[in-house]
Amino acid sequence: MSTFSSKKYRSSTSQNTVGARYRVALNKHPFALFGLPFIITMVAGSFFLTPATAVRYEKHDRRVQQMTKDEELGIGKDRRRVDINEEYYMETLQRLAAKDIENWEQKRVKRLPGEHDGVL
Repeated sequence: MSTFSSKKYRSSTSQNTVGARYRVALNKHPFALFGLPFIITMVAGSFFLTPATAVRYEKHDRRVQQMTKDEELGIGKDRRRVDINEEYYMETLQRLAAKDIENWEQKRVKRLPGEHDGVL
C-alpha cells in the first residue's frame, strides 16, 4: 500500500487564480494582508460612526432644553411632590383623629376551649 502525500493536489489552472495567489501571499505576509486591513477597517469605522453617535447626544440635549423652556413658563412649578409613605401615614392620622381614642376599655379575647387563658 502506498502512503498518501502531505501536499494537496492543485491543478495549474487553480494556481493562477486570485484566491490561490492571495493564499500563498498570506502565508508569507500574514500581518500585511490580514492584520493591517483589519486595523484600518476598525479605525475607519470609528471615524464614520462618530457623527452617528453625535446625533444621538444632540437629540438628547434638545429634549433637555425643551423641558427647561417649559419650566421657565412655570408649568408644574407649584406642584407638591407625592410620597407614598407620607400619604399612607397622613391618612392613618386622619382616621385616628376621627376616632375617640381617650375613652376606651380593655376587652379580653375569648379563648378556644382547652386553651390556657393567662389569668394567674
